[in-house]
Amino acid sequence: MTDIKKPVTKKVDPAADKILASRRSFMAKAGLGAGAALAGSTLAAPAVIAQTGPIKWRLQTYSGAPLGAHVIKPQIDAFNAAANGEMVIELYYADQLVPTSDLFRALQSGTLDAVQSDEATMASPVDIAVFGGYFPFATRYSLDVPALFRYYGLKEIWEEAYADVPNVTWLSTGAWDPLHIFTVNKPIKKLSDMNGLRVFGVPTAGKFLSKYGLVPVTIPWDNVEVALQTGELDGVAWCGFTEAYEVGWADVCNYALSNSVTGAWFGSYFANSPSWAKVPPHLKELFLMSIDQSHYYRDVWYWGGEAKLRVEGNKMELTQLPAEDWSKVLSDSKDFWDEIAASSPRAGRVVAAFKKYDETMQKAGYPYR
Repeated sequence: MTDIKKPVTKKVDPAADKILASRRSFMAKAGLGAGAALAGSTLAAPAVIAQTGPIKWRLQTYSGAPLGAHVIKPQIDAFNAAANGEMVIELYYADQLVPTSDLFRALQSGTLDAVQSDEATMASPVDIAVFGGYFPFATRYSLDVPALFRYYGLKEIWEEAYADVPNVTWLSTGAWDPLHIFTVNKPIKKLSDMNGLRVFGVPTAGKFLSKYGLVPVTIPWDNVEVALQTGELDGVAWCGFTEAYEVGWADVCNYALSNSVTGAWFGSYFANSPSWAKVPPHLKELFLMSIDQSHYYRDVWYWGGEAKLRVEGNKMELTQLPAEDWSKVLSDSKDFWDEIAASSPRAGRVVAAFKKYDETMQKAGYPYR
């Protein structure tokens, strides 16, 4: 006796049929149907990528290549790898495509798709530009910068300021290194020693230090080392110990003033607004995540490097201002704050945030202050 198999009745599952229909529709639109699969040995790329190719950006940083190897290149390399061919960012260093002083205009016009810089260096036409870079005594530690933006309203102020500027989108601000003055053959052991020194530096700190006779000089970043060697420059007031050693300036300078006018530099990322609008949401999120990773990388690199090189570095002799001179600098900075606060209502709000933050840190005490 043989077993008689009963015909199996296929159950109809409307939900499953709907899913399959949706998949068939997607495959047809993407060129992945049966005919397309048989036509070649590999599957065709989605139509949108096949037609347009990857999004390509040009990003220029304020930094030269030796410094850029730390402050931005790891980020861009990681982003390009993670974007998986959907977007490629070409990285350019200081003055490679446009002069650093023209970064903002190049960004606004679309010559550049993105920029990494501080506002003062790139000449942003906003009333908060003076706070980009080194604003005297606004910070002591690298964590002060993200704390100010997250808890003390600076994020909203920056968004508001750039909302008034056509074609430029502010994306993020993070901390860089503290500011020290390094000199070739003229040690600074008292305030009067600054008088007449020609130094390469960022605008805001230069404006403040000029009250002691320091002469800020602006030249292309790649020319700084030669200018130090030829005597065109007496020193630099542009960075901390980590950068000075990394880029070779410590090989030319013989003296380092240990007093730090600012604990952390304000550096930002900006995008050309039309270029940013063309980036799909998932790649925008990926780019913002890569910026956060870069902020973290720099915080650790600088924090560890500054301490190690101040203690173990042997290329420069450390000098220090007398207590009474340093007290005068601290007092003068308060007048500078008030001067800048009076320049515009928005600048006044930033200075008010600095004052509130400083008050909070002082009251919090160790380990904050």
